[in-house]
Amino acid sequence: MNGRRKPWLLWAASALVYAFLYVPLVIVVVYSFNDSKLNAEWVGFTWHWYDVLFHDEQMLTAAWNSLLIALTSSAVATVLGTMAGYAMYRYKLRLLPVLVLTPIAIPEILLGVSLLIFFVLLEVTLGMLSIVLSHIAFSVGFVAIVVRSRLSGMDESLTEAARDLGATQWQALRLITLPLIMPGIVAGALMAFTLSIDDFVITFFTAGVDSTTLPLQIYSMIKIAVTPEVNAVSTLLMLVTLVMIVIASRLSPGGLRGH
Repeated sequence: MNGRRKPWLLWAASALVYAFLYVPLVIVVVYSFNDSKLNAEWVGFTWHWYDVLFHDEQMLTAAWNSLLIALTSSAVATVLGTMAGYAMYRYKLRLLPVLVLTPIAIPEILLGVSLLIFFVLLEVTLGMLSIVLSHIAFSVGFVAIVVRSRLSGMDESLTEAARDLGATQWQALRLITLPLIMPGIVAGALMAFTLSIDDFVITFFTAGVDSTTLPLQIYSMIKIAVTPEVNAVSTLLMLVTLVMIVIASRLSPGGLRGH
């Protein structure tokens, strides 16, 4: 009798957990089409708030800043993370994984404060540059994990065969290893882009007065009121993030699972 009840209890508990996680997201999406300035009740369907969003100069500027930061930081993090992942796979150095993966392990607020102190000590003006450098710092580890996972599943006999046929180590890396791990590299780049474009905590500490990103702009808006325009931009940001995650998981599912 108990054996029959446990699966139902497990399903019920799972349903409650998923409802707690996803129902608020569904509400945000639905109310982005609400024909009212208030989110207190549903009035009717409209595309008005998306039209307002695409004509909001401050929001468009923040979105452009976020896109520029995400593209730049993910590109640099992909190169550095690929090198770090390859080094962790090829050379069994105890200190290297600690240096690469520490930014992932420590809390974001601690990392943000640490980076802020670091920039202040170096007298670096807070702005777009400080945000890009900060995003690179915490994205490298994620790229390295994905690339390292992809390398673990690679057939080493292919590289050894290339070396036996006269290829140099660089040629074997360029012609054999890189093409085989390219899905992992692309997945790592997409993950770094996703982490960067919706990051708030680290950006909050390292952004200057004149540098505003999309998450910071949303935060400044919700301090006044949660209007349907906020719901609209949150919906679009959520859509971009989900698309990136799905593509990354398709390209390197093992890396996203952590093995």
